[in-house]
Amino acid sequence: MELNNLQPAAGATKSGKRIARGQGSGHGGTATRGHKGAKSRSGFKNKRNFEGGQMPLQMRLPKVGFNSPNRTEYVAINLDRLQAISEKYGVTTIDHEALYAAGVVRKNDLVKILAGGEVSAKLTVVVHAASASAKEAIEKAGGTLTIA
Repeated sequence: MELNNLQPAAGATKSGKRIARGQGSGHGGTATRGHKGAKSRSGFKNKRNFEGGQMPLQMRLPKVGFNSPNRTEYVAINLDRLQAISEKYGVTTIDHEALYAAGVVRKNDLVKILAGGEVSAKLTVVVHAASASAKEAIEKAGGTLTIA
């Protein structure tokens, strides 16, 4: 036995339909496409969302919400996280560079401080935004908060 005389087992392969080769083939006439309609015509291409003329699903569903193109998105950081960063890295000035070095934010992120948790260290914080209660808590601990 060599590679050039290998062949499939008897009955393992079947010849394909010979479409549109006359009535005697059993697939003549409409060539298995049925009568009339877009699918029976030459050049028919089915669009991805086409439902046979029925209103497509994405048009039947209601429109929901609104995404503002002018939205400003901040990375929210709580006070307890600031306290943890201060203790771990031994810093008293927390700004974007310090947060980036700690792996908390990415290079172009905007930072907002929120009042979750407590801060006991005297910190100098320079960020893009902060809640009023967070500012109050930082100043109560003897630190300063500057909006840059």
